[in-house]
Amino acid sequence: MNKLIDGMSDHYQRLARALSGLGPLVLVLFRLWVALAFWRAGVVKFEDPTGTSYLFNYEYHVPLLSGDMAAFVGTWIELIAPWFLLLGLGGRLTAAFLFVYNLMAVISYPDLWPHGFWLGLIGSDFNDHKIWAMMLLAVIAWGPGALSLDRVLGRFRPHAHRGNGADVTARAG
Repeated sequence: MNKLIDGMSDHYQRLARALSGLGPLVLVLFRLWVALAFWRAGVVKFEDPTGTSYLFNYEYHVPLLSGDMAAFVGTWIELIAPWFLLLGLGGRLTAAFLFVYNLMAVISYPDLWPHGFWLGLIGSDFNDHKIWAMMLLAVIAWGPGALSLDRVLGRFRPHAHRGNGADVTARAG
């Protein structure tokens, strides 16, 4: 019986090692998926500034900013930040920024959660935003991965180390 268990354990360990190689690819796919979603939204806003201004002035309820300022800032965030995320440049910081931006988008547009925010959080409201949030949380937690500019640039920094095989952080000195 022990031989059977040991054999199964060995097979499981080999499978786990093989599948762990998928991590960098998964993180790239997460970054790509979210970057495309935000960038496409930015392109739509850029191509229709009048409609964008209307939405931000009359439909969205962005706190602390005027509708026109929120439309301008939102458009440019969605056109620029996705590139940083896609390339894995400032990966964790960019993902955290977009996570908060995504949250603000959901909060600012109550039509996304017609059943109430908390019921929608568990229910089927704003599903795309929840998926993007989970993907961004993965990048925040594990960094942008081995296939990122953070990793490439980290190789040129002295006294750098790699945390959890994800992105590069400098040692406190």
